[in-house]
Amino acid sequence: MHPALLIAAADVPALRQGLTRYPLLEKSYAALRKTADKALASPIVVPVPKDPAGGYTHEQHTRNYYAMQAAGISYQMTRDVKYARFVRDMLLEYSKLIPTLKNHPEAKSSSPGRLFHQALNDCNWVVYSIQGYDAVYETLTPAERTKIENGAFRPLCNFFTQDLKPWFDLVHNHGVWAAAAVGMTGYALHDDKLINLALHGSAGTDKSGFLAQLNGLFSPEGYYTEGPYYSRYALSPFFMFAQAIDNNQPALKIFQYRDKILQKALNSSLQLTNNDGRYYPLNDALKEKDWTTQELVGAISIAAEHYGVDPTMLGVVQLQKKVLVSAGGLEVAKALQAAGKNLPEFQRVSQVYRDGATGAEGGLAVLRTGPQTDQTSLLFKYTAHGLSHGHYDKLGIVLYDKGREVLQDYGAVRFLNVEAKEGGRYLPETHSFASQTVAHNTLVVDEASNFGGREKEAEEHSGKAWFASIANARVQVASAKADDAYPGVAMQRTVALFTDSLSQKPLVLDVLRAQSATEHQYDLPFYYQGQLISTSFAYDRPANQQPLGPKNGYQHLWREAVGKPVRTPGVATLTWLSGPQFYSMTTATDTATHLVMARIGANDPKFNLRPEPVLLVREKAKNQVFASVIEAHGEFNPTAETAAGSHSNVRSVAVLYDGADATVVEVQLARGGTYRLAIANQDAAPGASHEVRVAGQPLRWQGPYVFRHF
Repeated sequence: MHPALLIAAADVPALRQGLTRYPLLEKSYAALRKTADKALASPIVVPVPKDPAGGYTHEQHTRNYYAMQAAGISYQMTRDVKYARFVRDMLLEYSKLIPTLKNHPEAKSSSPGRLFHQALNDCNWVVYSIQGYDAVYETLTPAERTKIENGAFRPLCNFFTQDLKPWFDLVHNHGVWAAAAVGMTGYALHDDKLINLALHGSAGTDKSGFLAQLNGLFSPEGYYTEGPYYSRYALSPFFMFAQAIDNNQPALKIFQYRDKILQKALNSSLQLTNNDGRYYPLNDALKEKDWTTQELVGAISIAAEHYGVDPTMLGVVQLQKKVLVSAGGLEVAKALQAAGKNLPEFQRVSQVYRDGATGAEGGLAVLRTGPQTDQTSLLFKYTAHGLSHGHYDKLGIVLYDKGREVLQDYGAVRFLNVEAKEGGRYLPETHSFASQTVAHNTLVVDEASNFGGREKEAEEHSGKAWFASIANARVQVASAKADDAYPGVAMQRTVALFTDSLSQKPLVLDVLRAQSATEHQYDLPFYYQGQLISTSFAYDRPANQQPLGPKNGYQHLWREAVGKPVRTPGVATLTWLSGPQFYSMTTATDTATHLVMARIGANDPKFNLRPEPVLLVREKAKNQVFASVIEAHGEFNPTAETAAGSHSNVRSVAVLYDGADATVVEVQLARGGTYRLAIANQDAAPGASHEVRVAGQPLRWQGPYVFRHF
């Protein structure tokens, strides 16, 4: 019986009634019907594919598949045959076009499309178009069904599963979309072969296909290995196909699979957003995407049907201003109306996510402090590489304060669907700069990237969680290691997010330790966001700017200034202004420290890169401990023309002890107060006892670390 994909035939009567009772459901449907009516008012146009993303033919085929889905739903809600005829006529045109197509003329990858420049978009077309077909199936004659199925859907499914078989079998977001396209087509066409291909992979062994995607792409906590940005994109086919599976094969209990892994995936995806709902831009990511995106609308609605309505998500739904026109969307609309104005606030919390199917491939620590609307968030990344969208940023950190980026991750270099920028594809600088290690707030050894910038090698390794303590909101600490990112160099980074008892301002203490038997050049970049205010160190600005280096991302950094070497060990402080807030980064220095002030944008003839600043702390050594504090202080009010507290409160940062067994760092604040962090380097067991001598006095503690305030 049809429909049987996102909407089951049994759902339709309740949905029709719900349109008159629940405003959000009615509004969501009205938007879909508007899309359908606009399409019906225009001639059907199915152009021969020519353009890359953002171009006319690309956008027309995209509009067409959304229109067919919308018209199918409109038919189910109204039974007005004009919507069914539109879907029929559109698909009949496609059934003439698709069999004539070869690889797209703008295809540049190993997975070319037919309608679009890449097969991924062809899968998008199938996933949405098959919903329209499913919705009007029973209005079609057997001859019309045969023409549409054999002319439009089967050729594309054969293309995915036969011509692009290795791509179809990838455990990757592309593979999820491919499985959803083939599997949803299988259910609509009553084709068991397509269903089995989608569920179990081309070999039928569950090493590929939808179940393999569920097994391989999420950690036990639901962290998606390609990163938060791509979790949002992948959740769409995961949830849509799961809904189709449940409607047709409920015995599979797909929403219970892997201890409700889809529910965990949705929760983790929402958690990995900033205060404004924007996704943390780890790996390949665009900073504009937030949780109001259509993919999350669908996931929240479908989840509500199978896991119940989560009241903490209703505030998100209110921001999204829409639900899926489905049984789950109806439940969400009901719950939102019942809640009225008493919507609970979505709670972003500190959490440590493991990465990898078994949780053994490093992870991501998210440390948060402060009220939800005024929250400081520190991300510490020691995950697996992240497949083809991964970056070479082992032990990288990113810092947000009150929604503002303080220390940024660049994300990806891309102008999505902007034809003028290489057809909306990822731009070359994504590889040459954004994915390179120097583009991140983490250690660079000898101006090279982790694993030599080789994806295959990077995929074989991950960071290693050392310890984490997030129960105490006033002091949260996480530590991880990476011993194989650079040959012969062992790295360990420990970060602490804590609140100063006097100012009540959050501070970050960052301790990065590098150990090697041979000397190296160590660079630790800090990509700060804002306007430079002052430095505590003198520097020289050359008359002519030169790139910082020849390759591995250094070629894209202008050398703007170089700090003059210090004569005595101490600290160097850089202060900047972002919005109403001053920030400072204070780092321990010695007589070998070089401070390099640089800016993104060198060797960028098409101005693809954002010209943003960075401070590199450079040392030449075998063994080195970088100890730094990042703080928020003071305030700036341009309306009142006042500025207060524009100077750093950190008097000193010093490494008091560093040995094979432990590292001890001390921070002294100008207003008074001293903080000391001792880190166990060899034994992180909770019951392990440690003792070192600092300034002739014993320092003893139990467990992986101790943090004390004097």
